[in-house]
Amino acid sequence: MPGVRTPPVPFRPSAAQLGLVAANFLMWGGFFAVIPLVTVHFSGPVAQGGLGWAAASVGLVLGLRQLTQQGLTVFGGAWADRLGPKPLIVWGCALRTLGFAWMGFSDSLPELLASALLAGVGGGLFDAPKSAAITQVTHPDHRTRMFSLTSLSGNAGMVTGPLLGTALLGLGFRTAALVAASVYVLAGLVLVVTLPHLRPEGRPGSSLAGLRQAAKDTRFRRFTLVLIGYFILSTQINVAVTLKAISLAGPGATGPLYGLSAGLAVLLQYPLLRLVERWLPVRTALVTAVALVGLSLGLMSLAGTFPALLACVALYSLGTMIVYPTQQTLTARFAPGALVGSYFGFSAISLGVGGAAGSVLGGALVDTGAHLGLSALPWLTLAAIGGVSAVGLAWALRGFDGGPDGDAADS
Repeated sequence: MPGVRTPPVPFRPSAAQLGLVAANFLMWGGFFAVIPLVTVHFSGPVAQGGLGWAAASVGLVLGLRQLTQQGLTVFGGAWADRLGPKPLIVWGCALRTLGFAWMGFSDSLPELLASALLAGVGGGLFDAPKSAAITQVTHPDHRTRMFSLTSLSGNAGMVTGPLLGTALLGLGFRTAALVAASVYVLAGLVLVVTLPHLRPEGRPGSSLAGLRQAAKDTRFRRFTLVLIGYFILSTQINVAVTLKAISLAGPGATGPLYGLSAGLAVLLQYPLLRLVERWLPVRTALVTAVALVGLSLGLMSLAGTFPALLACVALYSLGTMIVYPTQQTLTARFAPGALVGSYFGFSAISLGVGGAAGSVLGGALVDTGAHLGLSALPWLTLAAIGGVSAVGLAWALRGFDGGPDGDAADS
């Protein structure tokens, strides 16, 4: 009836939603149980049980793994539109299991590279399909909340994974790698039991048709490209911010740094998203959060002590914990129902390009600032990138009134 407001649908997570949250926790936990140990084991001093390999060679292996995963994610989403997300996620977990197990038995650089690439292929198969599955099993009104819960479970995995890995390292790297591999077996089994086989109606004629449509969607293409600027900023927690923390408090600073970032996300992300959801439209929340990330990096130019830096990191974390669920929600709104996987796959371009560029740019800015005696150079440059990215997102989303049903994509 006109004038009668439909009551909101209550959010009661289904078995499929709980399974995705649990599996995401296991995936992130398994990943961080072994990947941080790769450098310790293969590049660590022989006297301390390491193999003494050149750090550059191990860095190359990890970089190629990341590139493989992000590159394949683009296609993993498109394949999910044809096959459904479940088989791709399960196969991805299986390949990552094999990759991590093989890593534990690697004693040469070619073997380590091959095992890391296999693990990267597994990640490329399950990344975008996982987001597509979350979209398909969640009511449009609850997607921001569901993506927030998924992000929270990932952050919990980031906290517990390194603790598990460190505890297992005393038993040897091989044991740690095998336990991490078994965690992916468990994640796959959880989804086999809880996730239905979802095959969208009106599937694209070929695996690339959905990607082509996403690329032709002018507004979504702008949205994805502008987000590259944000991902340049988000990777700085591993580059410029870490370097500054070490300069202020020594190598031991990395523990409190990452602990604060992940811990805040575990404690605050869900209630913060509920608050933001109540007062701000999703697109406004995203623009504001990106601007906050840029501002926090700019303020790091003034941080002369480690506690001051941690205060800036807390502000940085508040911004990043809002960006992920709002960016995922908007991607789902852009996507036609039969092409959700393709749109999530195409959106991985921003993370792949921004993450790679951010790693290079962050280190280069720190080196250049030190060489010129301009310690504020990295932080002011990153703040400027944040400001431009926020303005760019406001422009890319201008007039976008895509409601929760996701039917307002501009093509």
